[in-house]
Amino acid sequence: MKRFMDTGSMLVAAVTLVLFIAALFAKGLSHDLFLEAGIFLVSVKIILMNYRNHVAVTALHEKLDKVLAALAEQDK
Repeated sequence: MKRFMDTGSMLVAAVTLVLFIAALFAKGLSHDLFLEAGIFLVSVKIILMNYRNHVAVTALHEKLDKVLAALAEQDK
């Protein structure tokens, strides 16, 4: 799991899940459940966007390293 999410994202997901479950017990199955579920889903969405951004940046760094290596070869 560590390679998919960093420590901060795992901490945010755990705290959000704990608060969501606590809200379920405190509020019960009422209209406020939709609000709590929405907040939980927004947090999950932000974590997933963070992961996709990390993957994109890593791929970009790899391509940039290849371009720099090719330029270094040309200079020799």
